[in-house]
This record gives sequence, structure tokens and C-alpha cells, in this order.
Amino acid sequence: MKVSVIGASGKVGSAAAFCLAEENALRELVLISREESLDKIKGEAMDMYDALAANDIHVDIKSTSNMEDVAGSDVIVLTAGIAREPGMSRMDLAIPNAKIVAEYARGVAEYAPESILLVVSNPVDVMTHVALKASGMDKNRVFGLGNHLDSLRLKTFIARHFNINVSEVRTRVIGEHGAHMVPLISSTSIGGILLKYFSNYKDFDIINMVEKVKSAGEEVITRKGATEYGPAYAISNIVTTILNNEKKILTVSAYLEGEIEGIEGVCLGVPVKVGENGIEEIIPIKMSKYEINAFIKAAEVVKNFTEEVFRAAEI
Repeated sequence: MKVSVIGASGKVGSAAAFCLAEENALRELVLISREESLDKIKGEAMDMYDALAANDIHVDIKSTSNMEDVAGSDVIVLTAGIAREPGMSRMDLAIPNAKIVAEYARGVAEYAPESILLVVSNPVDVMTHVALKASGMDKNRVFGLGNHLDSLRLKTFIARHFNINVSEVRTRVIGEHGAHMVPLISSTSIGGILLKYFSNYKDFDIINMVEKVKSAGEEVITRKGATEYGPAYAISNIVTTILNNEKKILTVSAYLEGEIEGIEGVCLGVPVKVGENGIEEIIPIKMSKYEINAFIKAAEVVKNFTEEVFRAAEI
């Protein structure tokens, strides 16, 4: 299998590339950056080779600034864009990133139109829509990291609260990757038992837990300057699911055409079945009344913001 990572000179891009190489499922890994960062990704490749040798893993790693080198990729991970910084407004981030994402998406469509494009650049729901429109590719082959990382964060917080192994927790966050994310607490379970049936559920501060998930990324950025490991492994989860045709249900940012609550014309985090062809099915779900209303609100906010970004960035 061949995977290309666009924006590999950044912290998330380089960490994701290494996670993918460690999976030992790749024949070729292509690291792509702008010309001015080419020397840096060549250094990343050298460092990766040393680390992989310790585990007897061999992957051909190519460092390039030429988009033609994505040709033949099974999956392309798009992490390029300016980094999110503390205090940065959504529009400050969205406009320059929309232009960058659109440029690369057009390149993907030109040189690797049969690939699957996973968008990571933030704000991810909007950037997924930008990539989909700019590339002209099928909506099942262009989707974003969405709420997969948020779901993993909520899973971790719940496991720690109930002092239970994280593997026993089944939970999901949908909606916007941002302030309007929607945790599906009504269907969250531990060990196959709905959360609401646990005797100490009344001590579970849902509102506080949700706020912790919402602010988790910003807190990491404030403390250490950037998020790396969480996004990298979340990306690796999705890519290996595609490469191995695992047909897992993951929460990614997908373009909706009425599949859930009649929402259409916007990219939002929703549960989908992921396999070798990308999104094989958007999973219809039942939600509580509160969750439905929150999801509809998320759709409205993201759709309006997306239209604003499209106008400002002339996409």
C-alpha cells in the first residue's frame, strides 16, 4: 500500500507519518511539503528509518515537494495549513487554510483521482467541504478526521472517571469538531451496559466532562505548543481501517445529503462504516431529543460558517 502525507513538515503530519510507518502495512510512504521545508522532511525520513530499523520494519520513504509523487497513493492525508495558536479566531485560521487545502485538493484530483483523501487541516469540517468542492471527487472518498479524536478523548475521560479499562467504554461524539460537538451520552456504554444504568451515574458530571473534551486540544496547545500524539494515532486508526478494509464504524467528517435528521449540504462528524473504498455507509442513528436539537444546531452553525469561508477565500 502507498500512503502520502501532505504537510509532513508539521508536528501532526510528521507524527502521523511515523505512526503509519510503524503499522508495517505500507510499501511506500511519501512525505510532501512546500519547497522551503523539503530539507526538514528529508531529516524526518532519516530519523524514521533509524527508528523503524529497531523493529525490523522496512518502508520506502520519499521526501518531496512535487505533487506528482502522490500518484498511485491508496490514501492521502492532508494536514497542511497554518498552525492553530492560542487566541486565534476561527476565521483567522479558516481563510488561509481554505486556500491551502483547495490548492492541494486540486493536485490530488489531478494526480491521484482514485485515492482516498483524509482531511485533517482545521477547522476540519469546513476544510473537508473545501477539499470536496475543490477536488470534485466523490464524497465517499473525501472526508475529514472529524470527531474521531473527540470520541477518543471522551472515551478516555469516562474510563478515568469510572476507573475502568478504556477498552470497555463505547462512546461517540458527533456534530462539529469544535464548540458545537454533540456527545451521544444516551447510547454510551461500559462493558455493554448503558451508562445511565450504572449506580454511580448520578455522580457523573456530564456538562463538565463535555467541556473538558471541547477544551482538550486548546489546553494541550497552551501547555506544550501543539497537539501531536492524539491526532497522529487517530489519523493512523482511520488510515489502517481503510488499508485493511476493516469496515469499522468511526466518526469522521462527511458530506451529508439527508442521511441523519434530514441534514444536507454540510460536512459534519457522523458515524460511518469505513473500508477500502472510503465511506461505505453513513450510519443512521437514534438520539435523544436534546442530542437531535444540538446536532441540528451544529449543522446550522457549520453550514453558515462554511458559506462565509467560501465567500472570503473565493473557493
